Amino acid sequence: MPPVSAITPKLAWLPQFPGIHQLRHYQRSWLPNDVLAGVTVAAYLIPQCMAYGELAGVDPIVGLWAILPPLLIYAFLGSSPQLSVGPESTTAVMTAVAIAPLANGSNYAPLAAALAFGVGLVCLLGYMLRLGFLANLLSKPILVGYMAGVALIMIAGQLGKISGINISAQTVIGQGLAFIRHLDQIHGPTLLLGLLVLVFLGSIQSRFPTAPGPLLAVLLATLTSTLLHLNQQGVAVVGTIPAGLPQFTLPFIPKQDWLTLGASAIGIAIVGYSDNVLTARIFATRHRYPIDANQELLALGIANLGNGLLQGFPISSSGSRTVIGDALGSRSQVFSLVAFGVVMSVLLFLRPLLALFPTAALGAIVVYAATRLIDLAEFRRLSQFRTSELALALVTTLGVLATDILIGVAVAISLSVIDLFARLARPHDAVLGKVPGLSGLHDIADWEGATTLPGLVLYRYDAPLCFANVENFKRRALQAIADEVAPVHWFVLSTEAISEVDITAADALADLYEEVSDQGITFALTRVKQELYGQLQHSGLLDAIGPERVYPTLSGVIEAFQSQHPATPDG
Repeated sequence: MPPVSAITPKLAWLPQFPGIHQLRHYQRSWLPNDVLAGVTVAAYLIPQCMAYGELAGVDPIVGLWAILPPLLIYAFLGSSPQLSVGPESTTAVMTAVAIAPLANGSNYAPLAAALAFGVGLVCLLGYMLRLGFLANLLSKPILVGYMAGVALIMIAGQLGKISGINISAQTVIGQGLAFIRHLDQIHGPTLLLGLLVLVFLGSIQSRFPTAPGPLLAVLLATLTSTLLHLNQQGVAVVGTIPAGLPQFTLPFIPKQDWLTLGASAIGIAIVGYSDNVLTARIFATRHRYPIDANQELLALGIANLGNGLLQGFPISSSGSRTVIGDALGSRSQVFSLVAFGVVMSVLLFLRPLLALFPTAALGAIVVYAATRLIDLAEFRRLSQFRTSELALALVTTLGVLATDILIGVAVAISLSVIDLFARLARPHDAVLGKVPGLSGLHDIADWEGATTLPGLVLYRYDAPLCFANVENFKRRALQAIADEVAPVHWFVLSTEAISEVDITAADALADLYEEVSDQGITFALTRVKQELYGQLQHSGLLDAIGPERVYPTLSGVIEAFQSQHPATPDG
């Protein structure tokens, strides 16, 4: 079907951003689903983003302000046609944790806006340096454990709102203990309202996943509160909302806060970007379209800069809103533009209704969203797959809970890198031999009755060689020689899994060559890739070994060995 020129007239003058490309090639058949998805997502995000505003430590209305720049900016700059970008739970709670020590109880809004501006600058720097690959530093177990920790922090932070207890503690343990110690201060109507909202959300979202559950819950809670005059009985409501839209303001913070907010901005940018690109990849895989990881850095950076200039707070992607849009058939970012229009209409004409929203209902929405972040099924799957994977997830959860959430980010990334280095430093290796009744050469440890060719050790190391594993490599290679019963005449290193070496590894190979040669054993290489061949040539190792001792195939090695040791049986 031809493009809809009436919707996207003559856009050739605009930059070649992914969103512009989508609009230029927009299909008329997509419009009904995009409009339906946009209206539904807007109905879902209005109470959700207000709740996330409170979660971030600012006024609930700021949560709606913080959705406006991302909806508009990502529609034109983002590489995913389906991702919903804006306030979300993780960056909201990280924002609250980051600015609380600096706010002195009353300065949250400018600090939150400055933090969003900082996150935007970090993302833009990452885009210029093409650091999109950093999203891969967070492995699946780390993400599962991290999200569980964040969820528990979110739940603990809402205990006061849904119970009516005044809780001033900032840590999970402190909030939990304060809640238990002051159970006698629970405000009955507030707690009952919060529990009813939770039950309603659980029921409606399980039966009707695409329904705007949060909106329906808040509207019903507001209606109930108004009819029963619950605000006169101590049930807190959002209260007066400033007229109009957010004003353009350049964030300003004291110089002494720059370092603290800068460190927080880096942590939030890493987590927000990881969540952004991973969510985008899930839907890209499902619907078979490409995602540009570096373009996502640019889009997220500009969106956060926009929030910093319009009194918002740091944002990322929302998995729940993206799921709703996908379920309703969204095909392009037109659905975000529709949602933008709906939110603008609400801000301009329905502020009196928003002012009546009970804060207990908003707190219940946050608690409900948090429970969906704790993936118990994934924890079980990790335990069944490998104990070490489960341990990584649990340690990450405890790290997030035991420290503040930004240190938890560092703990999570450090654990991912340590896990990566552990696998690289102690990879699988194999001594290759013959298996009766099976062609080719195989790991003798995997097959009963497998034998090596007497006098020949064919050794394979299944990882690139670098400073982190060369000592492990040397020790295991020499052990493979020592384990042979028959005298060893040739040691052959199969490099099929060694794509490259660093200078430390090249020197270690030279040391191994000398140690093997001192024992009267011929050292040879096989299956050497061109890049590795060039690196070994530059290091001088090939001159020592001799080019004639580099064989392209395993069969060529065996033929050369048997030509010099004809008494050796071929198995």
